[in-house]
Amino acid sequence: MSKGLEYFKEVYDEVPGWVQKMHDYSPVVLDHYTGLRGEIMQDDALSRKEKDVLLASMNAARLYVRSMGYHTKGAIEFGTTLPELVEYFLVSYLYGGTAALKVSLEALAYALELKGKRVEQPEKDPETIEEIFETMITWLGDEDTSFLVTSLAAIQNGDKEKVEETLLGEGHVSSRMKHLNMVGNYITQLRGADAIPWIEKARAVGAAEAELADVGFICVLTAGIPAWFEISDSLQLVTK
Repeated sequence: MSKGLEYFKEVYDEVPGWVQKMHDYSPVVLDHYTGLRGEIMQDDALSRKEKDVLLASMNAARLYVRSMGYHTKGAIEFGTTLPELVEYFLVSYLYGGTAALKVSLEALAYALELKGKRVEQPEKDPETIEEIFETMITWLGDEDTSFLVTSLAAIQNGDKEKVEETLLGEGHVSSRMKHLNMVGNYITQLRGADAIPWIEKARAVGAAEAELADVGFICVLTAGIPAWFEISDSLQLVTK
């Protein structure tokens, strides 16, 4: 088995079909991709745990279920708690609305299964924001759901600024990480100009330039090299 196939078998417990096909058509391309992925996904300015959970949330925001699932697995394996995971998915709601939060239910169910917790699906698919929150709270059981309760109340109130303030506020996840998540939501959609205000907000709550660069790097893995073009225009040059 090639190094690329071995790497992905270790990451996912099996070789995904897309990896096998990349290998079959060009082992060299797979090896280069594996090297890039391995370099980006190591602990750096952001930890491996943070990178995986950010990618899970960013893919929920753009309704990309396959990649959301892969990175949910990584996030749980590297120590993300269920309340943390849910807070990241609330950030996807700020970008993608109810559709993004509904998609995130698939990842939450998967995360619960990975932790050996039984998931009982509701009788009908949750559609409204209230039904989605109710499902999340029910599934979390004895976990801390206070942030979910507060967030739902803010959403129901209808004040957009209050919703943003609440969902991006300090909880099990720092406000800094949530703002970095919002930057990534825009960059994965190649909306660099729209990401600029969020980059400034992220800096204002303590995000370091190296952390912003790490967000750009992980966006490359899920949205391609153009994602780096979109964020690089807003990154400060490194002075040596």
